[in-house]
Amino acid sequence: MGQKGAFICIEGIDASGKTTQARQLVRELRRRGFKAVYTTEPSQGEIGKFIRTYVLQRKRRVPIAVEALLFAVDRVDHLEQKVKPALQKGKIVVSDRYVYSSLAYQGAAGLDLNWIEEINRSIVVPDLAIYLDVPPEVVVKRMKRKRSVMERLEVQRKVREVYMKFVEDGRLIRVDGDRSKDEVSEDVRKIVLDLLKN
Repeated sequence: MGQKGAFICIEGIDASGKTTQARQLVRELRRRGFKAVYTTEPSQGEIGKFIRTYVLQRKRRVPIAVEALLFAVDRVDHLEQKVKPALQKGKIVVSDRYVYSSLAYQGAAGLDLNWIEEINRSIVVPDLAIYLDVPPEVVVKRMKRKRSVMERLEVQRKVREVYMKFVEDGRLIRVDGDRSKDEVSEDVRKIVLDLLKN
């Protein structure tokens, strides 16, 4: 069981607890003897840093197709530099966001989902994708810091609609994220451990 790597991603709208839960999952897996690593999108690589600085912190969004292409390029770089090498060493990779974020955010902005899928066709399909579902009204209240161009209520509502379509078609497993951190962690842990047992 420890030899084969596994790729798990945690998805959700902004301030839904993704980072907290992804990091907690990695700690829990390590405690149980698994080699687990945390990673995130945008990545910590050069393209990811460019996205954080020049795309997410702008007052107005760049053209949506440009946004989608930049995220797709970062994703390929991220997979080659970090995810694939870790999987080849038998590690469990937990990613805080993945391709579903592109589909949800750029799809909610009106970009064709099929086109987004096409520009991401070469990616690694995750073994498990979990969606932390928190009402958009709740997450907007959680955002105390300066908000990015995507962190507005109307954007978050549209993004959640796209995510829920992926829950309905079985690509994402929904976890109720509007509870205590410990309750959410327990559900996430159970789902992941069931995957690893099989």
